[in-house]
Amino acid sequence: MAELYIGLISGTSIDAIDAVLADFGGAPQVVATASYSFPEQVRKELHTICNSGICPMDKLGELDRQLGLLFGTAVNKLLESAGVKRADVRAIGSHGQTIHHAPHGEIRYTIQIGDPNTIAELTGITTVADFRRRDIAAGGQGAPLVPPFHAAAFRSTGHDRVVLNIGGIANITVLPRDAAQPVIGFDTGPGNGLLDAWVQKHRGEPFDRSGAWAASGKVDTALLKSLLKDGYFDKDPPKSTGREYFNLAWLEHHLTGSASSEKEDVQATLCELTAITIAQDIRQYAPATKQIMVCGGGAYNSALMKRLATLMSDCEVTSTANYGIAPDWIEATAFAWLARATLGGQAGNLPSVTGAHHAVVLGGIYAGNRSQDRY
Repeated sequence: MAELYIGLISGTSIDAIDAVLADFGGAPQVVATASYSFPEQVRKELHTICNSGICPMDKLGELDRQLGLLFGTAVNKLLESAGVKRADVRAIGSHGQTIHHAPHGEIRYTIQIGDPNTIAELTGITTVADFRRRDIAAGGQGAPLVPPFHAAAFRSTGHDRVVLNIGGIANITVLPRDAAQPVIGFDTGPGNGLLDAWVQKHRGEPFDRSGAWAASGKVDTALLKSLLKDGYFDKDPPKSTGREYFNLAWLEHHLTGSASSEKEDVQATLCELTAITIAQDIRQYAPATKQIMVCGGGAYNSALMKRLATLMSDCEVTSTANYGIAPDWIEATAFAWLARATLGGQAGNLPSVTGAHHAVVLGGIYAGNRSQDRY
């Protein structure tokens, strides 16, 4: 029997809203998908806020409401194109848009916007949102939250596996074949975020298609050495980060006094940084890994994937598409799955991943109203 949920996410790349209709009546199955670009002005405002950490209260309120409307509209469009009635969907899991993530320090916090009240009202479907703050309240990092879904969908008794998500930030989920061993996961550091920011600044392009610009340059070893000295890379998990830390200002600090003047060399160096920090962490924290399953936008960066395959030559490095779910839709599917867990009263975090004191049910539930026709 079908058990339909919708997952929504706008990641650290801030490029679009990804929407997935998933069926959890058996093994997780993606039924329908869609991606909706942000209006350019909204995208620019989100980038400004995330990079600066400064947002006037009126602008915060406006963006929260605007994103709620955009997320809700994405759901309605997805259902219309799929020919599925909202009454057949049990709930929406909405991650929202992270605008600041501060899991360290005396008072930890994380902020995601995209008003779930608006989503529930616009779609008529019960919406689960604000997943991360309960984990932080329980002493965790609030991230990453996708590893429990990775474990449910991809864990194998045949091989030690790592699920590698390369979004704006890269993170890994370690899936030991021994069921008695805990699942761990954490952010390794920059994923696509710096690569996208650099190519946007110097070529006016939203991303480096297939990593072609990076492939045209040469790695600046002095710059790479400087970047790798950042203390984040030496921290033990649990750990998480975001674009409020790894951004152009961070990069330009390291570029001061650099001998490199070729922009494509900087891009090549950023690609190498992403590959090396991922490989180092897999070697250190998952040395028995035999299969690396890649998802997120980075799975389409040929230069990055080639470099990872070289650095991890004793592993199979392949797309999650080969295991049933395309790289683009893993995270949105995961938040649909987390919504299901929340409605079932089941914990959605893994303390072995986030560092929380205990497992907790995540998110708030915003009841829908199915009696009104929203189409």
